[in-house]
Formats: sequence, C-alpha cells, structure tokens
Amino acid sequence: MVLCPECENDLDVEEDDLDEGEVVTCAECGTDFEIVSVDPVELAKVHEEDEDEEDARESEEDED
Repeated sequence: MVLCPECENDLDVEEDDLDEGEVVTCAECGTDFEIVSVDPVELAKVHEEDEDEEDARESEEDED
C-alpha cells in the first residue's frame, strides 16, 4: 500500500507496476507525485511552478 505524503490516503496503485519517473495523483487531495524510487517506493511532490519554469527554459533553448 502506498500512502499519500500529503493526506495519508491510500493512492490505490499497484506497487509492482510502478516505474521511476512516473507521476501519480492522489484521488483525495489532488496532489501529483513523481515516483523517485520503486524499492522502497519513494514519492516526490510535483510542483506546477517547477514544470512551468522547466518548460520556459526549454522554449528559450529551442529559440537559441
């Protein structure tokens, strides 16, 4: 069982089917988490601002 680090709700995912880099969303609180390790399962909260900043940097690089 994988618990949401934010609200401790069961994320309802099969631990055997998880891959590093995969993003899962908590159905209870709506928070997105990236799988950073599968053995043991470790989650890192995905920040929308970080994704937006990364997308902006990639766009700038493409323009150069």
